Amino acid sequence: MIHQEAEWARDRLEADYTARDCCTTEAFEATIRAYADSSAAARATLPCQSDLLFDETTGQRLDLLGADTASPRPLMVFVHGGYWRALSKGHSTFAAPMLAAQGIATAAPDYRLAPDASIVEIVHDVRQSIAWLWHNAADLGIDRRRIVVAGSSAGGHLAGALAAPDWPARYGMPTHPLHGALPISGLFELAPLAAMHVQDWMNFTPDQIAGCSPMRHLPPAGLKLGVAVAEQETAGFHRQSAAYAEATGAPLLQVTGRHHFDVILDLCAPQTPLSRMLLSLF
Repeated sequence: MIHQEAEWARDRLEADYTARDCCTTEAFEATIRAYADSSAAARATLPCQSDLLFDETTGQRLDLLGADTASPRPLMVFVHGGYWRALSKGHSTFAAPMLAAQGIATAAPDYRLAPDASIVEIVHDVRQSIAWLWHNAADLGIDRRRIVVAGSSAGGHLAGALAAPDWPARYGMPTHPLHGALPISGLFELAPLAAMHVQDWMNFTPDQIAGCSPMRHLPPAGLKLGVAVAEQETAGFHRQSAAYAEATGAPLLQVTGRHHFDVILDLCAPQTPLSRMLLSLF
C-alpha cells in the first residue's frame, strides 16, 4: 500500500484530470443537451415513477422507468457524473428505452452535490438509493437479485464505491446485494485529485481519500464487473481505469471514437460494445 500511495502521489498532472480538455466547448454543450433531451423523452414514453423519495433525512429522490409489478424486472441504476458538483437524475435516464427493450428497468438517483456535501455524504446518498431500491423491490416491480450499477466520471467513482464490499450490512442488506457494476471513465483513487483543481470544491481529507477510494475497497468475489473508458479521454482517466481493471481482474473496454462526455450515449443502442458489456453483467 505504501508503494501504491507513492505511485498515486506522483499522478498529479492537472491537465490529465481536466475532462473538458477532451472535446470542444460546443461538443460538450451539445452532449449535455443530448443527456437531458434523451432522458426527458425516455420519461415521457416509458412507464415512469418520478421523484421517488429514497431518503427522508436528506430529501433525495430517484426516477424509476420500465419497472413491472406483475413481472419484476432486472434493474440498472445509473449514477450521473459532473465531478460530484453538477448534473442530476434529469440527465440520467437516456439508456432506459434500450434497456426496456431488453426487459430491464432503469433507476436514476440524485445525490447531494459539492461543495455543500462532502464525498462521504455523496457516497452515502447513492448507497442509500441502492438500499431503498433493494428493500422495496417487490413493491416497485424490480428483481433485487439482478441489480447492476453503472456511472460515468464521478458517477464511475460512485459505481466503484457501490461495488465495494464493506457497506451493505450497515444498510440492512446482505454482503452481495449487487449483481454487477460498470464504471465508465471513472475515478478510483482520490489522492491525485486532492492536489489539483478538484480540491477547490471537494475539500478531500486524508480519511475521506482512504475511505472513499474504490481502489482501496475492491469488489467482493462473485460480483460481475466491467470497466470502460472513452478513447478520446484525458490521460488520468485512462490510467485510473486501467489500474482498477487490473486490480479487480475486470475486462477493460476502450470505447472507440468517443470522448469523456459522449461515451455514455453509446448506451442508447443495444449493439454498441458499451451496451453489450452492460447487458453481459445481467
